[in-house]
Amino acid sequence: MRFRNFSQVFGAGFKTTTGRSRQDAPRFIPEETGMITERQAKVIRGAGTPAQAEQGSIYSAGVSAETAGAAGLWLGIISLPPGRRTSAHLHAAHESALFMMSGGEVELFTGAKLEHRDVIRPGDYLFIPAGLPHVAVNPSDTPAVFMGARTDPNANESVVMLPELDARLVEMARLT
Repeated sequence: MRFRNFSQVFGAGFKTTTGRSRQDAPRFIPEETGMITERQAKVIRGAGTPAQAEQGSIYSAGVSAETAGAAGLWLGIISLPPGRRTSAHLHAAHESALFMMSGGEVELFTGAKLEHRDVIRPGDYLFIPAGLPHVAVNPSDTPAVFMGARTDPNANESVVMLPELDARLVEMARLT
């Protein structure tokens, strides 16, 4: 049997992790040749112009909806300047994965009350599920640089700011 589209491979009711149906996905295996012909690979030379995300990190898109027409993936460089932190936030509808490429130690606070603390070092991988409140803190004197991927391909991702947790983080810092 030769498959002609996504729903024939995975079933008509298949949903992605974001809950979107893939029934309208383009045909990716034409009947005649079995090769992908409707889309082309795209080479992106270097990361895009750095921009500041709403939560405070600096990002440069490599692969995204804007740079490559990606439908379900964003890949790029994310950095956190020395002595800075992100604002408390969560990603409502997407997962994120990061690899720390360089910098000093970064503290990551997660949880409904930012009650969990982890330390990330160069060479570490990090997974942040959708809906998890978090704050990254770079107490070092060097930029923290990550290669990041997420399941939202857009430059303006599904971020939800959590100012009430920012106040909690400030209070936690006073107590230590």
